[in-house]
Amino acid sequence: MTTTVTALAAPSAGAPFETISIERRDLRPDDVRIAIEFAGICHSDIHQVREEWGPMEFPLVPGHEIVGTVAEIGDEVTRFAVGDRVGVGCFVNSCLECEACKDGEEQFCDQGVVQTYGDHDKDGATTYGGYSQGVVVREHFVLRIPDGLDPAAATPLLCAGITTYNPLQRYGAGPGKQVGVIGMGGLGHVAVKIAAAMGAEVSVLSRTAAKEEDGRKFGADHYYATEDEKVFEELAGHFDLIVNTVSADLPLDDYLGLLGRGGTLVNVGAPSKPQQVGVFSLLTKRRAFAGSMVGGLPQTQEMLDFCAEHGVTATVEVIDAQDATAYYDKVVDGDVRYRAVIDVSTIG
Repeated sequence: MTTTVTALAAPSAGAPFETISIERRDLRPDDVRIAIEFAGICHSDIHQVREEWGPMEFPLVPGHEIVGTVAEIGDEVTRFAVGDRVGVGCFVNSCLECEACKDGEEQFCDQGVVQTYGDHDKDGATTYGGYSQGVVVREHFVLRIPDGLDPAAATPLLCAGITTYNPLQRYGAGPGKQVGVIGMGGLGHVAVKIAAAMGAEVSVLSRTAAKEEDGRKFGADHYYATEDEKVFEELAGHFDLIVNTVSADLPLDDYLGLLGRGGTLVNVGAPSKPQQVGVFSLLTKRRAFAGSMVGGLPQTQEMLDFCAEHGVTATVEVIDAQDATAYYDKVVDGDVRYRAVIDVSTIG
């Protein structure tokens, strides 16, 4: 048996959203049924709806930043009860048996992690995302939203939060560390807040100074407009860690030059075109260029608890479902401050 819910779907690549009905599976013993309250719009949703990362299966119901309340639980569920506020992030299944899964890094599952939408689950069923009234997810892949976090503002933490928390933690952001954040959009503004909460000295590296006032409110100690080429001279060798949150083509060698001895530039943005790095930019001062993508379930829960402890959430615009198509263009144009979150009660 299945349950029918109303959802917001793209009927074809780049087409405006339409309201459709989709089926959610009946509860299995380890399943949690979630009544969705909010769904974040991530730039990766836009890439996939517009097939900028390759072909997709339509109709496509996006959304991998999901917050709601538990509506029903399977017989074997022990960690959640009806009424709990919970979240779901970028994936909803994995083998749970390989070394990556056992290490709590389910995103690197040897058998392939099952994406929250636009994918096929282990039983072959198409996965549909959070732009919908409800979802059924295995208990292992459900996260607890701590008390005190505003649910709408916490929604982007399920992707933007863990995407930035992971490299900041892995590469030791904290007191005495100089951390640079390239870009201050949906990902970047969360990176600034988390790095500041970790105690690092934080600098925003943005093309212009247009967002400087906001950057400082979010916790940045310094703000540099990189359209001024003198910035690259003044900050040469300055940073221990730089997190690149933008998906645009950048002169990566210039940014690598801002790292000090043993420093790391971590890319979390996902440009659609290949990027180039000169090897001598790495050899000099033993610099590293790394990539990072989200985090496993244990670290994502750790991130949510950290954000609750330090009062960190995304800065959001809560929108009606009927405005989702228009907001895709606004996100691309950089006109959202700073993440758009759909009020799912307005779907249908």
